Amino acid sequence: MAITAAQVKELREMTGAGMMDCKKALTECDGDIDKAVDFLREKGLASAAKKAGRIAAEGLVGSYISEDAKTGVIVEINCETDFVAKTDEFKELVNGIAAHVAATKPADNDTLLASELNGQTVADLITAKVAKIGENISLRRFALYETEGIVASYSHAGGKIVTMVEMKGGDAALAKDIAMQVAAANPGYLDRTEVPSAELEHEKQILTEQARNEGKPDNIIEKMVVGRIEKYYKEVCLVDQAFIKSDDGEAISKLLKKANAEVVRFVRFEMGEGLEKKNEDFAAEVAAQIKG
Repeated sequence: MAITAAQVKELREMTGAGMMDCKKALTECDGDIDKAVDFLREKGLASAAKKAGRIAAEGLVGSYISEDAKTGVIVEINCETDFVAKTDEFKELVNGIAAHVAATKPADNDTLLASELNGQTVADLITAKVAKIGENISLRRFALYETEGIVASYSHAGGKIVTMVEMKGGDAALAKDIAMQVAAANPGYLDRTEVPSAELEHEKQILTEQARNEGKPDNIIEKMVVGRIEKYYKEVCLVDQAFIKSDDGEAISKLLKKANAEVVRFVRFEMGEGLEKKNEDFAAEVAAQIKG
């Protein structure tokens, strides 16, 4: 009998197995969903399903920069434990997908997951790794830069923080230094024009109240707020920050001006930021098992 795409989709959602594996199982079982589930379980291909609900808050951020430094990619893939994240197999998966993004230039995660890599979709490749490694693995996000200028990346702590910078002018060494700056100083914006007006007004209100609470008179408060907003810019805007490798606190803007260079954009991925991490109490777990 003919197997429909809807049947394959349903079986895949039920088991977490790969698309082709689901189609084969349905074919072998004459379209019977329940039998196909058993077929996949017997083959060890449905083991990923039970792992899909686990929290994947560890992982790795990988990067790829083309030889001509015109294309750059950073990608975050999550797993459940730091142990797996440090394995060569997981690192190869992350770096392989980063290079694949550079080659195929997908628009979003769905496009990337549906694209073909080494004879199977990226989604099926990840599912196969889940079954083999025994942990939930998920593609979280990626960034792709293409430019006529220079792209550089910087990786900190073995892929826990990875940054990427696009720059006009300058050279690869300067771009790498700027990427390192982004990793260390974590700017929120490139320059002052990017700071949202609502955020700026909110900051001014807070600084005004701080000055009032310090007992300063109104004619002094305004000047204090102006000075403190300058300090705020130096914290959140990349070009206003002091260069981390400078002994005299030289601003990034001056460093770029001397090199006749301009930072176009940057991105910073910190592995697991914003994800809930599972808090494991192994002592309580053992005690519960003993009582059980």
